[in-house]
Amino acid sequence: MNVNQMIEWAAVILILIGSIVSVISAFGMIRLPDVYTRSHAATKSSTLSVLTCLLGAFIYFWVHDGFVSVRLILGILFVFVTAPVAGHLICRAAYRSHVPLAKDSGEDELKSKLFPEEHTIK
Repeated sequence: MNVNQMIEWAAVILILIGSIVSVISAFGMIRLPDVYTRSHAATKSSTLSVLTCLLGAFIYFWVHDGFVSVRLILGILFVFVTAPVAGHLICRAAYRSHVPLAKDSGEDELKSKLFPEEHTIK
């Protein structure tokens, strides 16, 4: 087994790890109780899975074909930057729309800061 084959196997393992993390993320989206924890599963683990899959594809094409794909590099950067921001904005919009937290969540300390009129009425 030469060095090129070992690097190709490393790329295959990265793609496999990315697909496994993607399946775990899908189970998290189904099983978690509220929009906030589901958003966490969607953004954190899905970002990791997409990044490892794209990195594995980039390494494979770089070693096998000698081709450095600018599209894959841009895809990695785009997902790395936009997915966490999108998840944060979705959770922020849900919170400001008064979507309730799960019952097992701790105390909501942000509520008194963002919505002080609700605490003074009660």
